[in-house]
Amino acid sequence: MEGDYAQTTIEIQKTMKTLTTKIFDSCQSHFDDIVAIRRDIHMYPETEFDVHRTADIVANQLKKLKLQVKTGIGKTGVVGDLEISGATKRIALRADMDALPMQELGNSPYRSRIDGKAHMCGHDVHTAMLIGAAKVISQLKVELKTNVRFIFQPSEEKFPGGAPAMIKDGVLDGVDQIYGLHVWPLMESGQFAICPGPAFGQPDVFEIKIRGKGGHAAFPHLATDPIMVGSQFVSILQSIASRNVDGLESAVISVTQFHGGTADNVIPQMVKLSGTVRTLKKEVQVKVRQRIEEILAGITSAHGATYNFSYQEGYPVTYNHEQCVTEALAVAKTLVDAEEVIFPYSPILGGEDFGYYSQKIPACFILLGAGNKAKGIVNMCHDPRFDIDEKCIIYGMAMHASLAIN
Repeated sequence: MEGDYAQTTIEIQKTMKTLTTKIFDSCQSHFDDIVAIRRDIHMYPETEFDVHRTADIVANQLKKLKLQVKTGIGKTGVVGDLEISGATKRIALRADMDALPMQELGNSPYRSRIDGKAHMCGHDVHTAMLIGAAKVISQLKVELKTNVRFIFQPSEEKFPGGAPAMIKDGVLDGVDQIYGLHVWPLMESGQFAICPGPAFGQPDVFEIKIRGKGGHAAFPHLATDPIMVGSQFVSILQSIASRNVDGLESAVISVTQFHGGTADNVIPQMVKLSGTVRTLKKEVQVKVRQRIEEILAGITSAHGATYNFSYQEGYPVTYNHEQCVTEALAVAKTLVDAEEVIFPYSPILGGEDFGYYSQKIPACFILLGAGNKAKGIVNMCHDPRFDIDEKCIIYGMAMHASLAIN
């Protein structure tokens, strides 16, 4: 597959090589300031659309660069535009600003100061890196041939996401391409990974209520036990991925909650289950959803129980377009050795509301290595001990800047 991109990649690399040193020098000069911004945001995390403090930091930094800055986009988002005289194209670079509603368990000096909120997915890094990239790009403005839009988005973590609100407020108007980065601790700092085509999955959720007939636990024959019915349903559910979906396709079904009962001698009247479905293709998603309810209907009917089934489709698949993949791949190979660029990277079944952007215009979502095994920085995103090797910030800034200058 990489061969399809090789010729264009080589041409872009030749152009970029002469600028790489300038870009890295500029990134290095801003590194300490960007690390300080990242740590400040990390210590005071904000969730969903309530990112006012973070948005203020972003807006103030962009205004210092004399960009055209708009706030309140998509409720609390920030957009900065760098206009180039005579340019007819516009590239957009996107970062997300929100944290997760969880407790940080790490011991870093910059750990979260807010109980129950923490940047355990690296959005603080994304925000700081894009601020840094804006500084670098502004410093190297003479090299630009395209307008640049810097997008800082709230509420990536919670459905329906912040991207739809940003798009509704015109954030993609006049934009020809959009790129985003996500820190990835499963890879070492100084690495990039790019997945062509479907890159992140569609994260759907389901909720189920199974109603039986309650009774005394010593006389189960007089009751209809919804716990037994639900347990059989959970077990059979896994046959969908193994027996109803092509083995070469991706589908994950996980039941993550099972609630029922109030006492050890009482068979409950009802149980509640919920979980998630992750797929990369619409036809697979439709098939899985259909089979879940068919299995549910069959099992409950066989035992004389009834059910309620609710299914909510999540973010769309994040799709990396060939044109943007080609350019991102070429840029990555000017920044690091070819063996440090993992391509093609396997699709990921995690969800990302960057998918809304990729539905509208050519896009590419790039993974940025952020781990460091030697330092014990290996915990995955959403882990309460998640952290990053801050050296990755230089590579993230350089990738953003190089994409714009290219």
